[in-house]
Amino acid sequence: MLSLTIKGVPERLYRRLKKRAAANRRSLNGEVIYCLERATALPALDVAVWLGEVDRMRTKLALGRVSDAALRRAKRSGRS
Repeated sequence: MLSLTIKGVPERLYRRLKKRAAANRRSLNGEVIYCLERATALPALDVAVWLGEVDRMRTKLALGRVSDAALRRAKRSGRS
């Protein structure tokens, strides 16, 4: 069996993983493997279908389209 070391795990993520492991009666290592297996087993995203769902949700919520300029402003406002 192969081995993997993960460095720089944020403390909050570590605590959440430990909590999940305890709730699922798994070791921390077992929980991490379980999470990685689930994350890598997801089907490929069909972008056209996803965008269609986004458009339907936007219509349902009566949201307008976001301009490129608005997106750039939002991105810049989150950076320091």
